[in-house]
Amino acid sequence: MIAGTLWMLLISILLFWLPGGAFVAGLVGGKKAGGVGSAILAAFFPGIVLCLLLFFFSSLLTGLPLIGALAASGGFLWYSSNIGLLLLGAILGGCLL
Repeated sequence: MIAGTLWMLLISILLFWLPGGAFVAGLVGGKKAGGVGSAILAAFFPGIVLCLLLFFFSSLLTGLPLIGALAASGGFLWYSSNIGLLLLGAILGGCLL
């Protein structure tokens, strides 16, 4: 799953300028993850890590956990709104054995 996550992250960064770049990243990462369940987890894992980091650093810098929770929820909404093609590619890549 970690290899799939890293492939998705790397290819998403390199192909951000293509309209189907997230789909290609999901397809390759889903294939590397090994199965559909692992591919779905690999697609959501960077978003979860982003939310935890936003919560931790926002709470650390402001001293208010509520501000950290707001920053984390905003980061999750941003990530989940951009995950459509990545998730579709991950599911299809997980089906390719």
